[in-house]
Amino acid sequence: MIDSEEREIVPLICIDRNNLKSSNSHKTKTDPNLIDTMTIPEITQKLLAAKKAKGLTFTDLEAVLGRDEVWIASLFYRQSTATEDEASKLLNALGLSEDLAAELTQCPVKGLGPIVPTDPLIYRFYEIMQVYGMPMKDVIQEKFGDGIMSAIDFTLDIEKIEDPKGDRVKVTMNGKFLPYKKW
Repeated sequence: MIDSEEREIVPLICIDRNNLKSSNSHKTKTDPNLIDTMTIPEITQKLLAAKKAKGLTFTDLEAVLGRDEVWIASLFYRQSTATEDEASKLLNALGLSEDLAAELTQCPVKGLGPIVPTDPLIYRFYEIMQVYGMPMKDVIQEKFGDGIMSAIDFTLDIEKIEDPKGDRVKVTMNGKFLPYKKW
């Protein structure tokens, strides 16, 4: 097993969504094809580039792996761990070397980026928690008692809801309730 300090990490300032090349330009705020990033593992860049080259979506890869698209995306960003079979199927579908399987099957270092995210879409979720976090906590505790929602025994689904006033994003988080233990 490779220690997280030994894992090769490629520092980037931004990723160009059109060609997935690193850029040192500080003009990323004005170009919608560029996204601010933290440090992105090299394997993530390879997986995303291969997915784009093959014209695949995360939804397409659901049929290959038998896993949800959100879980597959989290695997790309090294936030999940694949079995050897899952890694092999993914790499085969993307036309990548089986040499990458070892990294995909390692336990990842979880959590990406700075404490306050800078990507606008990710920041909205942070903002939602700032505004609705305490209300959500109170409602959950009224219904379940003192505890937390698991992010381990957990699923996350994302749906596109067609709406004539503008399409909507539906995010469903489903986590097991874990009451705090008294001793």
